Amino acid sequence: MNGRTLLDRYEASLRGLARKNRLRSLTARSGLDFASNDYLGLARSKRIARALTEALAAGTPVGATGSRLLRGNTPEHEALEAKAADFFGAERALFFGSGYVTNFAVLTTLPQKGDLVVLDELVHVSAHEGAQAGRAEVKIAGHNDPNAVKDAIQSWRAAGGAGRAWIVVESLYSMDGDRAPLRQLIEIADRHDAFLYIDEAHATGVYGPGGRGLAQDLEGRDNVLVLHTCGKALGASGALVTAPAVLCDYLINRCRPFIYATASSPLMAVAAATALDILADEPERRERLAKLVALAGQKIQMLGLPASGSPILPVIIGDNARAMALAEALQMRGFDVRGIRPPTVPEGTARLRISMTLNVNECDVAALFNALAEEREHISI
Repeated sequence: MNGRTLLDRYEASLRGLARKNRLRSLTARSGLDFASNDYLGLARSKRIARALTEALAAGTPVGATGSRLLRGNTPEHEALEAKAADFFGAERALFFGSGYVTNFAVLTTLPQKGDLVVLDELVHVSAHEGAQAGRAEVKIAGHNDPNAVKDAIQSWRAAGGAGRAWIVVESLYSMDGDRAPLRQLIEIADRHDAFLYIDEAHATGVYGPGGRGLAQDLEGRDNVLVLHTCGKALGASGALVTAPAVLCDYLINRCRPFIYATASSPLMAVAAATALDILADEPERRERLAKLVALAGQKIQMLGLPASGSPILPVIIGDNARAMALAEALQMRGFDVRGIRPPTVPEGTARLRISMTLNVNECDVAALFNALAEEREHISI
C-alpha cells in the first residue's frame, strides 16, 4: 500500500464535506469585526500591552517550560488565580490553557463512576466530549428546559442512581445568544443534591456586576463551579475555573489535562489579570457595548428577524450553501461575518453569527444591516 492509497479515505471524506457545503478552510481576518468574541475590544488594549511589556522587562518568562506541578508554576499564575477568586467571589480559582481544555478536564475528572452528567443539548462541544470521555452516565436535556433536567435526574434516581448529579450549561449560548435559566437550575441542583457547572465563556466581562458574569450571585456556593474563559471579552487566552477549594485541589491531584500539560504562558496570566482590573476600572466599555447591542437589535428587527438581546445575533438561514453565500457577499462588502454550519449547529439551522464588539461603532453597525437587507434580496433567507 503506497502513501497515496493511505490518504484516499481522507480525501474522500473532504469531498463528501464539499458536496454538503460543509468544507472548511482557514481565511485571513479582514474587514470590520462582526465575527470575533473580543466583545470589549481588549485584545488590542494598550493597557494590557503595557502590562506585558513591563512584565517582560521585569523578567517574566514567555513560556512556563513545564507542568504547574513541576517548574511551570509561576508567581504570575498564582497572582491571577488569587485575583480571580476575589473578583468573582469564589473560594478558589485554577488557570487552564483554554476553555475547551477546561471543560474536558473538569468533566473527565470531577464526575465519578456512579454519577450522572446532564448536559443541555446546545452546551459547547467540549462539554459534550468531556462528559462522554468521563466515567459518569450521561443524559442530554432539551435546550433551556429545566423540567427536562429535573426529569433526567429523577428517572436516574428511580433506576437506582445513587451518586451525584452534575448539571452542565452555558450561561449565554455561543451560537444562539440566549441565556440559561440559572435561577431554576440552581433550585433543581439544591433540591436534588446536584452540582451546577456553568460555562460563562460569553458572559464573563459582559454581564453581571462589574462584568462578573450571569452566574455572579451563585459563585462561592459548595455546589457551583464556573468556567470563565480569558480569550473572549478578556482579550487574552486561557480559562479559569472558580470553585470550592477542595474541588480545585482535587483537580490539581487528579486532572490529567492539568497534571501532564505544560502550563499556560505566564504572560497570558498577566494579560488576564490586567483585563480583570480593566473590568473594574472601565465600566464604560460595557455601557458602550450595551448601546451597540441595543442598536443591532433594533436594526435586525427592522428586517423582520428576531433579536437575541445579547452581543451574539444569529441569523438563521437553514441551507448551508445559502448561508455561506450570504456570508461571502457581506465579506466582499467589507464586513467580517462568518457562516456557521452543522455540526457546529443543528442540521437545517445554518446561520450567520453576527457578534457585537467594541471594534466597531454605531455607523458600522447601521452599515452592516443595510448591507444585509440588500444582499438578502439576492440570496433568499
